[in-house]
Amino acid sequence: MKKLLSIILFVSSLTQAQTKETAKINSVLDNWHKAAAEAKFDNYMNIMTDDAIYIGTDATENWNKKEFMAFAKPYFDKGKAWSFTALERHVYLDKSGKTAWFDELLNTQMKICRGSGVLEKIKGEWKIKHYVLSMTIPNDNTNEVIKVKAPIEDALIDKLKKK
Repeated sequence: MKKLLSIILFVSSLTQAQTKETAKINSVLDNWHKAAAEAKFDNYMNIMTDDAIYIGTDATENWNKKEFMAFAKPYFDKGKAWSFTALERHVYLDKSGKTAWFDELLNTQMKICRGSGVLEKIKGEWKIKHYVLSMTIPNDNTNEVIKVKAPIEDALIDKLKKK
């Protein structure tokens, strides 16, 4: 009986710790999106690891942090970068408690987008290590979107095949 009670208490404490970390991660991600909406460049970029990767909606947008900073700075300098608000988010933690990954549906100026990424706990703080932003396409409209994308992306496909 004592052993069972010990196991229950241990599992309960793990669940509470995981819930606490999930709340911290949600706060980090919400603050990251808020920093963009408020054009707080340093706040936004400081939430990312030094070796972070940002993958945007365009097929050519695969940046390390330095490249992403160069891309994003002019938007922030205008006083408003972009405004993303989470509609839904799922957060997952590894057993070590030092790595997390997530997916989220976002309300954006592009309508619903999907974000996904990886966070790393560094010196007690969660930082975004990898982020992918994708526009969602309703399945019934896929063919229409392909028609718009085809001329641009066919040329890009040819270019990438030649690499």
